[in-house]
Amino acid sequence: MQQEITPAKNWIDALGLLPHPEGGYFRETYRSQEVVPAAGLPARFGAPRALATGIYYLLEAGDYSAFHRIKADEMLHFYAGNALDVHMIDERGYSIVTLGSDVAKGETLQFTVPAGTWFAAAPKVGAQYSLIGCTVSPGFDFADFEMASGNDLRGACPSHAQVLIERFPPRGL
Repeated sequence: MQQEITPAKNWIDALGLLPHPEGGYFRETYRSQEVVPAAGLPARFGAPRALATGIYYLLEAGDYSAFHRIKADEMLHFYAGNALDVHMIDERGYSIVTLGSDVAKGETLQFTVPAGTWFAAAPKVGAQYSLIGCTVSPGFDFADFEMASGNDLRGACPSHAQVLIERFPPRGL
């Protein structure tokens, strides 16, 4: 029996996307050849970084990006498919932003997750997939990437932690 080709599978194949440790699929599309020396960056980086990086990122229905954070701002850009909810925890508490093309319904085409913010994402209920892009500056490095544990979420957002842990179970690297 032949497997059905879904729109998400078409994108995964066409863009050469690979599994990502936080969930979903990705492919780096840009890494600046110019590098910022460590002395030119905030101390939290501790080493040189590319000026900027960019990726494609796709989540299928039922999949999710587990809570994680990075040391740089990450700009998310909506490309195709269905709306994507981005769940965030910072010093102000818990919030959700929806990436999508229906701006009349409050969706946004792009949004920047501030450095150090815990965030997770999932396609809206009933969605087939969400295809977005992510731009990071200074450029992404896995040394700057941290997956959240249940204890991290309990400490960052005690009032919502249990629901968030159940909805977005932590993933190990």
